[in-house]
Amino acid sequence: MIFMFCIECGSEDKQMVGEICIDCFLKEFEMIEIPGNIIVEICSHCSSRLEEGKWSESYLPEEEIIYRALERNIKINDLVENEEINLEIDQIKGTIANCFVEVVGDVYGVSIDETHDTQVRIQKTVCPTCSKLQAGYYESVIQFRADTREIKSEEYEKADEVVARTLDKQAKVDKLAYCPQIAKLKEGYDYYIGSLKTGRKVAEALKEEFGGVIKESPRLISEDKSTGKGLYRIWISVRIPEFEINDIVEYENKIIQVSDIDKNRVVGTDIKTNKKHNIPMKSLENIKLVKKESEIESTTIISMSPKIIQILDPSDFSAVDLEMHDEFKDYNIGDEIRIIKIDNYIYLIK
Repeated sequence: MIFMFCIECGSEDKQMVGEICIDCFLKEFEMIEIPGNIIVEICSHCSSRLEEGKWSESYLPEEEIIYRALERNIKINDLVENEEINLEIDQIKGTIANCFVEVVGDVYGVSIDETHDTQVRIQKTVCPTCSKLQAGYYESVIQFRADTREIKSEEYEKADEVVARTLDKQAKVDKLAYCPQIAKLKEGYDYYIGSLKTGRKVAEALKEEFGGVIKESPRLISEDKSTGKGLYRIWISVRIPEFEINDIVEYENKIIQVSDIDKNRVVGTDIKTNKKHNIPMKSLENIKLVKKESEIESTTIISMSPKIIQILDPSDFSAVDLEMHDEFKDYNIGDEIRIIKIDNYIYLIK
């Protein structure tokens, strides 16, 4: 007959764990491991915290941050079953929290409990995003330009409003949705935008307001020494049309007065036929400015008939007969009427 006895205490009548009894085994056994000092990094600007190598932006009260730090740093031994863990903050002094951890569980069928003391230290630092914000970091530049004309002051004001409104909206989902600099150049404004994602949103918003075309141009600024890859910034050109609402343009041999411009199309009316046209914005290069609204003149109606309306040519005050269209039949002799002269031909403008 083989007798088993504990090599530590000599007991022969107890449950054995290997070569020692359960009592001797449990004397040195610890159900959990937890560091005596735990450091939690929190951004002093935005209160985001570093957890498992990643910055979390959701706000949490300080006590919840401490409890989560304790939970993340507890390692439970595989032999423990039915464990229950109680976490308590004993005292907080400044940035240091003295904490108490109690564990109750079963090991080889024996119910045991143990306690641990530890400290959680809140360490203030600056997260990578806030560091970029402080340095005026930007990933994209929006170049607000107009084709072959100067941008008006009211257009700049409207563009500033569009940019600010878009940044406010994007700030809810993008911490780099900010504009550290606006360069006011003779040819237009350059808006420096923190992130490329938001930069593209700003460009789309400007196009939606003014129409035009968007083009991107990446520029190499440096090289990442750790990876050897190039670091780029993206210049995004938003070029708004040369023409504006109420200007006269030519498209596919039609003379059209512009009534609306948006990101997808130019809307206008053929001044010969009074027919409405929608021109896709992708055809912008084929739309030719003929006359600005400021070049539309006024003159006097001197005679009317069912088919003819006679006006004075403002250039030499000669009488000119023009075809009557339905939209002008409510006019009367002596009324002022708007006209535009293109290639020595006069058109009536409603």
